[in-house]
Amino acid sequence: MNSVVYFNGPVQNGDFTLAERPGKAAGIRLAEALNALLGLEPVPHLWNTVTLAGDMRHRRAAGRNTVGRRQREQEALVAKYAPGQTPGGGLRTDADHQVGCLAMEMIRGLLADGTLTVQDLPVRLCTRCGYMAGLGTAGDCRSCGHGGSQVARRPLLVFDRTAHGPLLGRDDVHATGARTPSHLFTIAHHVPPLLVLSRTRDHGVDLSPLGLDGMVLDPRAGLHVAVMAAADEFGAMRPVMTVTENAAANVAAYGAPFRRLGPMRLRYALHGKISYETAASGRLYEVHRAQAVKALFTDWYLPLCAARERAGISAARIPALLKLLRRAHLARPVAPPSDLLTDLRYRVAAGDMRWVTDARLLACALSDREDTSGPMAPTRGAP
Repeated sequence: MNSVVYFNGPVQNGDFTLAERPGKAAGIRLAEALNALLGLEPVPHLWNTVTLAGDMRHRRAAGRNTVGRRQREQEALVAKYAPGQTPGGGLRTDADHQVGCLAMEMIRGLLADGTLTVQDLPVRLCTRCGYMAGLGTAGDCRSCGHGGSQVARRPLLVFDRTAHGPLLGRDDVHATGARTPSHLFTIAHHVPPLLVLSRTRDHGVDLSPLGLDGMVLDPRAGLHVAVMAAADEFGAMRPVMTVTENAAANVAAYGAPFRRLGPMRLRYALHGKISYETAASGRLYEVHRAQAVKALFTDWYLPLCAARERAGISAARIPALLKLLRRAHLARPVAPPSDLLTDLRYRVAAGDMRWVTDARLLACALSDREDTSGPMAPTRGAP
């Protein structure tokens, strides 16, 4: 049974490829790099397919009657990767069968203990397609664009967060030695007291077994269940979800009831965005004579740095980080010293990312990454 294992926060399945927008893969690459340093097998890449944009894309598709939504999403996900680069751990989505089964198990338990309830509430529905805008929200329908709506009562799955306590706290962030993200706690505290966790979507975790026909679990909650399902499959007791601060601010409150499952506890590893436009400049690597580490820098080191520089890695910061990596790469030992490797793995497991700018530990990490003899088991207990 593993302790700390990193999983990427499910990436929204939009109209892009990872080659075109590598920033979308920052959390995936960060999780892969950290797990490799811990000597773990590859975990699946997680994707968010329960989106309104996905519903609309499928409805507009010429072959919607011959290609199902699930197949269409899967084909789109495979196309995100270059040929032959499908991840070794596979692909999982927030609409997979395993996620649905675990979600229903968790929801039934939360209904039983009163954390969640089903309440008959007034909501605004589109008069054309029935899309639920929310509790009193006005404006054109986001699903079909129609301007007409009506208020109707219908049963909804709700989470009364006033009885839950803090929705996000310091212990929910996996980051030893890092600044406390107090602004995120404030954002989570100011969400509405009553959160609706059921939504009108064409795709997702079906809530009809609860009497909520035509509704699925809110994807912000479903993202957390997807990580928990992957962690359960992997045998991880302390799953850590890599996520940007902005994404955490948007999903943390809705995922609060779904961060625990028996002894399993989900935490967040926050990371910043990366200025990949600057990092892709060929001139940058010519100036610093660093062409040999270009892929290493963009695919491995920058995501690790993003977990230390959670406000984001600016274009101005890129050259200094490249020079640091190049020096560490030239100075890397043939084999990673056991004492440094033990210290490094302890820091990685604890979420202490200060090591990425420590020349000795970075050189050790590079040596371990290239070591073909297999990872050494940590001799110091992970926290």
